[in-house]
Amino acid sequence: MSQGLRATEVDLGGLVTVLASHLYSTPLVALRELVQNGHDSLTRRRLEDPSGQNGGRITVRGDRSRGTVSVEDGGAGLTEPEIHAYLATVGTGYTRLLREVTGSDELIGAFGLGFLSAFAVADEVTVTTTSHREPTAGHRYRSVGGEQYSVEPVPARAPGTLVELRLKAEHAHIADEAVLRDVLTRYCVLLPVPVHLGDDPQPLNAVPVPWRQDPAQDQAQDPARAQASADPHAARMEFAARFGRRFEPLAAFPVTPREGSDATGLLWVQDSATYGTSDNRDLAVYLRGMLLSEDARDLLPRWAGFIGGVIESTRLTPTASREDLQRDDHYRAVQEALADAVVDGLYETARLHPGAWRRILARHGQELLGAALCDDRLFTLLADDVPVPTSQGDLTAGALRAAGGGTLHIALGTSGGFEEMLYRAMQVPIARGDRYAVLPFLRRYGQLRGCRVVELGSEDGNRALFRDADRPLAADEAAWLAAALADDGEQLTPARFAPAELPLVLVPDREAELKQRIEDDQADARIPGAALRLARAFTARTDGSVRARLYLNLDSPAVRRLLGAYRAAHPGTATAAGLLRSMKVIMSAAGGESRGDLTAALAGLGAAVAALTADTGTTANTTTANTDTSTDRGEATA
Repeated sequence: MSQGLRATEVDLGGLVTVLASHLYSTPLVALRELVQNGHDSLTRRRLEDPSGQNGGRITVRGDRSRGTVSVEDGGAGLTEPEIHAYLATVGTGYTRLLREVTGSDELIGAFGLGFLSAFAVADEVTVTTTSHREPTAGHRYRSVGGEQYSVEPVPARAPGTLVELRLKAEHAHIADEAVLRDVLTRYCVLLPVPVHLGDDPQPLNAVPVPWRQDPAQDQAQDPARAQASADPHAARMEFAARFGRRFEPLAAFPVTPREGSDATGLLWVQDSATYGTSDNRDLAVYLRGMLLSEDARDLLPRWAGFIGGVIESTRLTPTASREDLQRDDHYRAVQEALADAVVDGLYETARLHPGAWRRILARHGQELLGAALCDDRLFTLLADDVPVPTSQGDLTAGALRAAGGGTLHIALGTSGGFEEMLYRAMQVPIARGDRYAVLPFLRRYGQLRGCRVVELGSEDGNRALFRDADRPLAADEAAWLAAALADDGEQLTPARFAPAELPLVLVPDREAELKQRIEDDQADARIPGAALRLARAFTARTDGSVRARLYLNLDSPAVRRLLGAYRAAHPGTATAAGLLRSMKVIMSAAGGESRGDLTAALAGLGAAVAALTADTGTTANTTTANTDTSTDRGEATA
């Protein structure tokens, strides 16, 4: 058997199909590639013949009736050998060679594949060209399907190239002027050569680019543009409003070159309704003036879901389709530069544009809470400004601390419950610790500002709020109160707390609730195995038998009277206890906690009112009836 080397065979038809039809995510990329080739042709002519006359423009025309699109430039053109060597050879291109020879960063092409994209949208492609090197010779390339082609001489035209596409039926809509205008405006907005649609004298890309503006040069060339560039912030906002596709910009700030990154451009805060888990990052990347990626969101920090922008670079490396970027050292350097630009821009906005800063905080407060935890500089900026959701509306951490007398109060539950009832009575706002990033943000804020943090629902938080009684109750009193007021899973705890008018408060044990949810048989189906094992390891240290603590306020006049009545064997003791028990259940229901039988509690409340307002002769009977009702619910009587 021969061991000699053999040449690899290539199925040209299959290769053309793959490259033309499957390399690009959308057939519209063909327009980008052809306009890009026109740009490189213009650049080539200027590099090779600096003293020559250059048309200096690209013209795109669409004809829906004929189903054609054409792209024309006044650039270098092609000789017949160049047609064979570069236009009709997959994987080679004169642009790459010229870049290597001249070192020019202006040239866009790299892989020699872009022309093939024309066959993704066209049945037939015709190229009519005259080289500036042979201005008296014209050539016409024609190919159907891309596998075979012909080249014939034609009368010379002005140096440059005309590419004509006979569109496939399914892509005929590309010839519509509205489609061409929309696509080309976005693709070519940063291209340094004018791109015209048909006979329109106004270029599609005649848009002032803020980071390229030079007021001194503008004054010499265009006084009107100079006036616009005199206000950089206004110019940025105008560009952001024009370019932003989905949301109005609230503030815009520049991207400038930094160590390792040559990226320049503009970022802006979007007026988008975002939450902590939303990702509305919207970043377009241009390579040497041509759109490379419309969705390069991964270049922005993960926490910046409210940021949109446009950047351009010459160092970022495209993939073969030039619709994505290679994740190399330059890519990572640009990531770092953009993270710095976002933080610097927010600082600039807070310092120079307080109105815009207030709008940003109001619109993106919740997401900024999470963002602040990801960047120390951002936390420093936001610590005293970002709003925190509380039981009394959004408040800054500073306002929350002041209202709490120097203490930050945080509820760990998913809804108000008894924690909120307590704080309403105390007239102190409580932060909603179940909302995105609130709890870790306030914990860090407490460390930064040296203030006390009380997490109601945790053992430490409860201990801080509810002081131990200085003198314990007698064993029989404690037992009677527990039987009269507490349900199964509730632990009666005598304490002292404000306000004194609140006789009792039921505080769920959030750790016990978590343990119950995690150990539920259905948790195996809801939660991934690794996460479930980690959560169960955390909750294993929790006993879980006490689901809530019923704090009895010994400073309350009502509780003191109840204890006095018990000690004196007053006939109305059971009625009073039933009234407090009903109050507990009703408050629990009002606070969003389903603890106890609300119907029975309402009935008990009615029985207590009846007992307290009955005639003296019938009081005993009414009290007995109430006692029977209480006994059914596990209550004890004096």
